[in-house]
Amino acid sequence: MKGQAGRPPLWSYWVVLPSFVLLWGLIAWLLQSPLLPTPLNVLDTLIRESATGELWHHLGATLGRVVVAFILAMIIGTAIGIVMGRSPTTNALFDPLLVLLLNLPALVTIILMYVWFGLVEVAAVMAVVINKVPSVAVTVREGARSLDYRLEEMATVYEFTRWQRLREVWVPQLFPYLMAATRGGLALIWKIVLVVELLGRSSGVGFQLHMAFQVFDVAAILAYSLAFIAVVQLIELAILQPLERRSSRWRQPEAAHA
Repeated sequence: MKGQAGRPPLWSYWVVLPSFVLLWGLIAWLLQSPLLPTPLNVLDTLIRESATGELWHHLGATLGRVVVAFILAMIIGTAIGIVMGRSPTTNALFDPLLVLLLNLPALVTIILMYVWFGLVEVAAVMAVVINKVPSVAVTVREGARSLDYRLEEMATVYEFTRWQRLREVWVPQLFPYLMAATRGGLALIWKIVLVVELLGRSSGVGFQLHMAFQVFDVAAILAYSLAFIAVVQLIELAILQPLERRSSRWRQPEAAHA
């Protein structure tokens, strides 16, 4: 049981959340207010929206925007981060712009995109990408700066092509930084997408939250929010956490050879 030292018992993960739901139900039952529906009322709304197909339609629209914006932001941000990390001159030239974009509020970017390009899908995705690219670039830049020069020399000696250098030398070393950018990126992007939909789209979870807010339908607000949180959590557990464990294997060489 050597590897179990310090690990909390399994039951400890299933105490706070069920207790919170019970407390929520008790308070809602005591208040008897439409502004705080019971968990059963929220579940009923969730089932009803799912049965009509509305839930799946709007979840699909939001997830589609998240996926497109995430892929574009990761590709562009990774390319910028590698170039800035490998070239001090390029880094000095573009670092002020990167800092400016990092501190630019997402709401400002969303409004500008809609004003300049109209309430169209391209403007919505662009607003999300512009907000995410700087943070990806900063994270990957740190990884590019820390690349092992000895592996670079080895690649030169063996006359690696640019593609071989990228695949065999850079990507394995950058992988932990890419994972950090990925996890942080998804956490940020889906929140920005909801704001984008709330302000200027006619579909998506953000749009439904806006419609529910107009009539103070708290049950619908909570139902759509919980549904989307469940999807994001599924992505976290099924994809991101296994990838993160893989990216950190090099930190535990004794485990890798066990």
